Amino acid sequence: MALEITDANFEELVLKSDKPVLIDFWAEWCGPCRMVGPLVEEIAKDYADTAVVGKVNVDNNPGISMKFGIRNIPALLYFKNGEIVDKQIGAVPKSVLTAKLDKQLLSFS
Repeated sequence: MALEITDANFEELVLKSDKPVLIDFWAEWCGPCRMVGPLVEEIAKDYADTAVVGKVNVDNNPGISMKFGIRNIPALLYFKNGEIVDKQIGAVPKSVLTAKLDKQLLSFS
């Protein structure tokens, strides 16, 4: 299951992670987010041992959303060593999301 990332735990779970991180910025009212959400949950299960996968509700966590300039959702950000290394805006197939995560896993050090 994807972790619930909040303004309070973001630094600990994302910036200090020793694994690649995929974060899904979403909101309850967002139709495309409801399409991507189940895919993110599947990815969280598939990559449970190799990556951190989490979700940020933009309505409940405006601090993180503002910090990263999230204006369109769903927005999926990929972090490595505390830095954004890739992103995907909008609903896309699971294969697009996992390909980007696999790329991070291959180059992770």
